[in-house]
Amino acid sequence: MTAAIPHLPAAAQFGDFFRGLSLPFRALRVMVSSPKLFGLSLVSGLVTSGVLAGLAWFWWPRAFGWAEALIGTGTWRDVVSAVVGFLFFALTFFVSALTVPNLVLAPLQDPLSEATEERCGDFTAPAFSFQATLRGTLHSIGHTLLRLATQLLGMAVLLPLNLIPGAGSIAFAIAGSLWSMFCLAIEHLSNPMARHLYPFGQVVLVLRRRLALSLGFGAALYVMLWVPVLNFFLMPVAVVAGTLLFRALREAKALGAPPPAGR
Repeated sequence: MTAAIPHLPAAAQFGDFFRGLSLPFRALRVMVSSPKLFGLSLVSGLVTSGVLAGLAWFWWPRAFGWAEALIGTGTWRDVVSAVVGFLFFALTFFVSALTVPNLVLAPLQDPLSEATEERCGDFTAPAFSFQATLRGTLHSIGHTLLRLATQLLGMAVLLPLNLIPGAGSIAFAIAGSLWSMFCLAIEHLSNPMARHLYPFGQVVLVLRRRLALSLGFGAALYVMLWVPVLNFFLMPVAVVAGTLLFRALREAKALGAPPPAGR
């Protein structure tokens, strides 16, 4: 095992949450040590900064407009409307910030993941093949659709918590945040696993088995999303960290070999 690959115990252990939490920091060190990864990360950071600024510009007036239309204006309504407007903005910005930059930067994700695996050793990016590229693209699209369905299904299940008087909204916020962290882990482990043609169900299965590790990884990315400047580099850091997690799970024998078609 090379120094780039994190060490993971073969089974879930106490401390897995912190191992997951440390993955983006290890990814940053790997990115800085590789000129190819560093260059790809700078490009994606510049593109992401423009996309996030555009999303904020797009959602800010609309969120407060919806709140004003829902609550009305005058005396106490202005305060409530401002609070609700900010919540609308936070929700719409968060959801779109998780999806839009990744869609725009999708062509860079596989090169980043492949370069990370090359840095880890025992891997050489395959030569271009139209058939293999088409198969991999369709497989990745399948993963993406299933990820979106999983995330939306989870939020739909949690939504009724808001009907509980008093503590319902707090419970929804906490449970929703935890679910978002888990979905972030799914998304960024799915990338390298989709390249190797693993089924989506295996991504979810391995993360469920190492739940604390998954939540630690997702929590680090969740926090990065809200930190100015750092969030510009969320995508490359997440892709590199997810690939390091994939290699670590393989080394720990926590993840089986890919299907024969992915060899």
